[in-house]
Amino acid sequence: MSDEFYRMKRLPPYVIAEVNAMRAQARAGGEDIIDLGMGNPDLPPPPHVIDKLCEVAAKPDAHGYSASRGIPGLRRAQANYYGRRFGVELDPETEVVVTMGSKEGLASLATAITAPGDVVLAPNPSYPIHTFGFIIAGATIRAVPTTPDARYWEALERAMSFTVPRPSILVVNYPSNPTAETVDLAFYERLVAWARANDVWIISDLAYSELYFDGKPTPSILQVAGAKDVAIEFTSLSKTYSMAGWRIGFAVGNPRLIAAMTRVKSYLDYGAFTPIQAAACAALNGPQDIVEKNRALYHHRRDVLVESFGRAGWDIPAPPASMFAWAPLPPAVAHLGSLEFAKQLLAHAQVAVAPGVGYGENGEGFVRIAMVENEQRLRQAARNVKRYLQSMGVNAGGRQSL
Repeated sequence: MSDEFYRMKRLPPYVIAEVNAMRAQARAGGEDIIDLGMGNPDLPPPPHVIDKLCEVAAKPDAHGYSASRGIPGLRRAQANYYGRRFGVELDPETEVVVTMGSKEGLASLATAITAPGDVVLAPNPSYPIHTFGFIIAGATIRAVPTTPDARYWEALERAMSFTVPRPSILVVNYPSNPTAETVDLAFYERLVAWARANDVWIISDLAYSELYFDGKPTPSILQVAGAKDVAIEFTSLSKTYSMAGWRIGFAVGNPRLIAAMTRVKSYLDYGAFTPIQAAACAALNGPQDIVEKNRALYHHRRDVLVESFGRAGWDIPAPPASMFAWAPLPPAVAHLGSLEFAKQLLAHAQVAVAPGVGYGENGEGFVRIAMVENEQRLRQAARNVKRYLQSMGVNAGGRQSL
């Protein structure tokens, strides 16, 4: 009996798991680890959302199977959100499906629309599900840059000209995880025109839509006229309302893609627990002050992180959006590589970060820092990092002392 399972051979070891295992071991040994590795919000959901969860969970008839594609009220709430936020009209019956987090949704869509041998264009570096969801489904990945500049469009054109078979799907993710890059509506307009001309589906991951800074709201690709002909978009309540563990997300857009995904999901799950879906309705339909509050908090944490780590000798570019900073390794320790550097930070500075190589080969030379600790903990992390860098002979400019 063989244990050489086909899909397992296509999934390399998850390098970020090495750092996670070290973090868990250190904490089990009593060390105070400042965890800036996983994008796991440290804030609670709004009280009225928790109240709705408890209210519905107390009902005797609330504990049976739910609806795989989401209860009608939640699909309507998401359609209304798109109308308010983006001016996009959605049919909750044919253009909205509820997912158990955007990660599950992306994997279900990949299963629904991918045939073995299909070529998918995906950003590198990127959140792992953007590539491995399709690899699990049997596709071949061709990488494109994350940076939305001339190189991006050149990469798309090369891919269409020299790849056999021609790519049929393009994944985009802005604000980007892990790089925090953003795009404007003009980028999406050009992208939709390109997809139409090349007969390519666009899958947009907009999980960080509400975590934008400096007064520059992030657009949706569906704001482009005709985008629903070629595009589907994923969002989540995880970061916007601090509901990561609740596993509620959405896919909206092209009815054919929504129908295919809904059909696959009907075989795989019965949907999220009904009280959770009811509470998600309360999040979307109720007071929205939590959205601005969270945005302001992450904005402040960003500024604290950049300022305090800069004084510690590690210059980090200020991310324009998301809950992450994409930080180049200090030049004096860049030779270590992102994985070894992350391990040393954990061992010698008690700070956990995510090695950039875990997001693709083009992530080497960077680490992802999640802003999921309060200001005091971020400043403590900076002090710990400063001691570590000084022990490595790094001066305030991040370079080797002579």
